[in-house]
Amino acid sequence: MINPLKFIQGVKQEAFRVTWTTKKEVLIGSAMVFVLATIAAIFFLLLDQIYKVLLDIILATNF
Repeated sequence: MINPLKFIQGVKQEAFRVTWTTKKEVLIGSAMVFVLATIAAIFFLLLDQIYKVLLDIILATNF
């Protein structure tokens, strides 16, 4: 069985080894996510509109 105090000391040592991201890295990452999500939303909006027009043409055709 593991000693709880040794476990807590080990956790504390590992916490000090963690490298946290800087404010600049967080802002750049957030901006990239926002920009890419916006680009994807615009792409799927355009694709949806193209499919709508094509479907309207197909359904309006009388055979």
